[in-house]
Amino acid sequence: MSASIELKKPVIVLVRPQLGENIGKTARAMLNFGLTELRLVTPRDGWPNPSAGPAAAGADEVLEHAQVFESLADAVSDCANVYATTVRKRGVTKPVVTPEQAAREVHTAPGRSAYVFGPERSGLETEDVALARAILTVPINPQFASLNLAQAVILCSYEWSKGVPTGVESGLAQPTVEDLLPPAPQEELEGMIGQFETLLGPTKYFYPESRANASRLTLRNMLTKPGWNSLEVRTMRGVLSALGGNRKPRPIE
Repeated sequence: MSASIELKKPVIVLVRPQLGENIGKTARAMLNFGLTELRLVTPRDGWPNPSAGPAAAGADEVLEHAQVFESLADAVSDCANVYATTVRKRGVTKPVVTPEQAAREVHTAPGRSAYVFGPERSGLETEDVALARAILTVPINPQFASLNLAQAVILCSYEWSKGVPTGVESGLAQPTVEDLLPPAPQEELEGMIGQFETLLGPTKYFYPESRANASRLTLRNMLTKPGWNSLEVRTMRGVLSALGGNRKPRPIE
């Protein structure tokens, strides 16, 4: 990765975090979206915390390099753009941005950036918010404004990662999926449709005769709509054979 892209990675700062599990979950959320620099301000139970590792679910590199600071001012001393995440302005007049707006600024503004998160129960104090350049607020249901720490971190990290150029390390990538099988040829579909008709014939499904053609057409339209592949056709014909007592399918006409 180039130095310019690396410079645009925001630092995640947790102020007075209370539970080691939440620190671990934060590390996991960060690494999912390519962020690795975690800074802790006077964690309640000290650091390192044995509860953080299991909760990180493999994001050990984030925890191993986490730095501890005595004050928020020290933790963000090298950052020109500091965002205080809070649901309230707490009496401090600051620009208010969404995670999406903050992410765009992080990618374009000169200097380092930091997202600052407060303690789990109380959030950031007014003095903490006063150190920030802007307030970052997640639009949320006003009747239930209850994001936990890791959820807030993952929202901000995700929005940041969306701005990383394609092909660059830390950019988003879809999980690997299996290649789709090609559609079955018409001959195979005709065989399946014929088998349906063979099994339905003795049941008087196509009765009365005046409605038989319309019923067959509806059945054909229904069976050709899903875009079956050959494996699906063979599976369905196996089901039909089982239901029909292994009756031999009708030959394709």
